[in-house]
Amino acid sequence: MSKSRFENLEIYQLAERLADYIWDCVLTWDKFSKETVGEQIVNSSDSIGANIAEGSGKGSEMDFKRYCKIARGSLFETKHWLRRAYKRNLLKKEEIDNIKITLEELLPKLSAYINYLDDRINNKNYDD
Repeated sequence: MSKSRFENLEIYQLAERLADYIWDCVLTWDKFSKETVGEQIVNSSDSIGANIAEGSGKGSEMDFKRYCKIARGSLFETKHWLRRAYKRNLLKKEEIDNIKITLEELLPKLSAYINYLDDRINNKNYDD
């Protein structure tokens, strides 16, 4: 099976890496922590890539941009849950450090991609 357009995007690949790492961390938590903070952080981190994938299939760059902005919102929500998990001693410093590497790469690239889509949308309006 060939890759879809979104699967080739670096922002999607980074979102997958982040979500998979968070999943692996949460699996080690106790039941209460998994069912409270764990479910929230897994859902928000999975939502980043899911929104990129969904937006890519909507058919227009305007829709894709909208879903990438939703993905960015999910990224900020994930950062919130990461802070809560760290404050509650659910994540170790080295786990947070590993997550930060991906976050610090993903956020500016996702924002740049949103700007790229915005430029393409605006340029199309002038070319018609």
